[in-house]
Amino acid sequence: MATVTMWHNPRCSTSRTTLSLLDQHGLQPEIVEYLKTPPSADEIKAVLKKLHMKPREFIRKKEPLYKELSLDKESVTDDQLVAAMAANPVLIERPVVFYGARAALGRPPENVLDLFTDLI
Repeated sequence: MATVTMWHNPRCSTSRTTLSLLDQHGLQPEIVEYLKTPPSADEIKAVLKKLHMKPREFIRKKEPLYKELSLDKESVTDDQLVAAMAANPVLIERPVVFYGARAALGRPPENVLDLFTDLI
């Protein structure tokens, strides 16, 4: 069986709910507290490919830092958004669950269950 990994923020209720949902299904993910060990820009780009998302879809627009860094401007490129997330991981949408070569954003938490149709 492939390893289950989760980018987790224990202060986020959605992240905690997603972790609880995985536990209810007998899945014990390896937890990566991405605020303490931020992913690199290359790692973020790889995750975006797995999620089939663009950087602007994966950045937390409600974070005050989003506006403070003027990331809301249309002129900001995808590479600039990824660099901002790598430098300021609080801007990364969460939680993200990884299973094998796939990933899912836990918004809503039930989204991650699609990764495990062969297990649950």
